[in-house]
Amino acid sequence: MGRRVLVAEDEPNIVESLTFLLERAGFEVSVQMDGRQAWEAVQREAPHVLVLDVMLPELDGYEILRRLRADRTARRTPVLMLTAKSQREDRETAMDGGADLFMTKPFANADIVAAVERLAAGRAAE
Repeated sequence: MGRRVLVAEDEPNIVESLTFLLERAGFEVSVQMDGRQAWEAVQREAPHVLVLDVMLPELDGYEILRRLRADRTARRTPVLMLTAKSQREDRETAMDGGADLFMTKPFANADIVAAVERLAAGRAAE
């Protein structure tokens, strides 16, 4: 079984870009475009890494992160918060909530792949 990444993102262009980049890097990528479905997929799929947008319909990324960190079985899932919101408060909210990394859009392709690789490697070491 390969390294699984769940991308929770509602912008089609970003989804297409992330899927292409991560699959090319050898990841199995699944996508959910609303927060409620993303939360259900986290529980069902147990991804190695969650790439989580802050602004999602149904449940926002902060709420998914809060639920994830409170869940006994999923709490150790590495999370890369990815958002167009670049204020210091947004970063602090994400990091205080338990995000492992925080990146803003637009992102450099190499940076996003390197970040997911790093998080996946940490998960594999457990």
